[in-house]
Amino acid sequence: MSILHPFLSRVIKQGQFTIIGPDGTREIYGTPADGFPDVTVRFTSAKGMRRIILDPRVGAAEAFMDGEMVIEQGDIMELIALLRSNTPWDRGAKLKDRGPVGQAADWVKTRLNSVNRRRRSRANVAHHYDIGNDLYRLFLDSDMQYSCAYWPRPDMTLEQAQIAKKAHIAAKLALAPGQRILDIGCGWGGMAISLAKLADVRVHGITLSQEQLALAQERAAAEGLIDRVTFELVDYRDLAEREPGGFDRIVSVGMFEHVGARNFDTFFRCAANLLKAEGVMLLHTIGRFGRPGSTDAFTRKYIFPGGYIPALSETVAASEKSRLIVTDVETLRLHYALTLRQWYARTLAHREEIVAMMDERFYRMWTFYLAGATAAFESGGMGNYQIQFARSRHALPLTRDYMAETEARYLALLS
Repeated sequence: MSILHPFLSRVIKQGQFTIIGPDGTREIYGTPADGFPDVTVRFTSAKGMRRIILDPRVGAAEAFMDGEMVIEQGDIMELIALLRSNTPWDRGAKLKDRGPVGQAADWVKTRLNSVNRRRRSRANVAHHYDIGNDLYRLFLDSDMQYSCAYWPRPDMTLEQAQIAKKAHIAAKLALAPGQRILDIGCGWGGMAISLAKLADVRVHGITLSQEQLALAQERAAAEGLIDRVTFELVDYRDLAEREPGGFDRIVSVGMFEHVGARNFDTFFRCAANLLKAEGVMLLHTIGRFGRPGSTDAFTRKYIFPGGYIPALSETVAASEKSRLIVTDVETLRLHYALTLRQWYARTLAHREEIVAMMDERFYRMWTFYLAGATAAFESGGMGNYQIQFARSRHALPLTRDYMAETEARYLALLS
């Protein structure tokens, strides 16, 4: 038996997983089952198998990236889905408390890897977002929304679902003419431009990515909105010192994951200080369904250095210290999984362009990232939260009816 046998025999029960060793020997785990893929993997060296045992997440990724683990039936999406779906986070198993050593280890890893001072934050953002806009154009929607879309119907296109996301978020901001909006982590400007189109408001987007800034400014100019939509390369902490009380509304989509656990209190204090007394904020973030944890080693090393996915408890606890009132919370359970499968399909469709632009190893790394993320949202403990905050209990209507009414109107305007 191979060195992977103890792990695979314990995990794979449904679906069939075949591994072929460097010497040609075959081992088969699990049994065929509806809804579970059948996957065959061939190892070109014993080293590739050892890497997985020594460091399962990073070792598997690097063995795949370096060609030491070759998928002969299925693909990396099906392989990771097979492993994850056999032990889903919400499987209803008997619960056990984690020991103090495990909790302490997670706490240390989380804090050490997410200090994220200003200079480190810029470097972390550049690592992921400044690798070239052309790459993102290949797999994102036409508006380049690099965050969870919203799928009121599963048969929607990615473009339609991203439009629905923007309308959904905009409705929760309770926009009014003349307001000044801050978009923290504005990406390539799509949300800011859409908000300006939906309401007679001024929007200021901030980012730490040079590539995103240049394209966002270019897009605002092309839309004829430079008088109402501006973008700036600035850290939210510096902006808070410069413009206290300068904004009626704040929107932040897919940025909080980069703040770092040690900076949660600072983030919410800055947000509160940036808002006017009647201000409202909508935070859209990936989150953990369970208790606080730590960022996996592959993601820390290759994808989002300094990133951390917060538990809802951590997010709300940090906001409470800045007297921000949680006025609405929505949990998007499978919406990001649907989004990621669209990104993955588009990545596969543009394989040749991505390999020519980057290289084969990068392409494999990127597909591993998208496949792993998809499994985390389909079977793991990840979801998305949309949390609405207000500084005053009087800032918003007493019921949620205004959200649905406004969302329908905004959706018609953006479609």
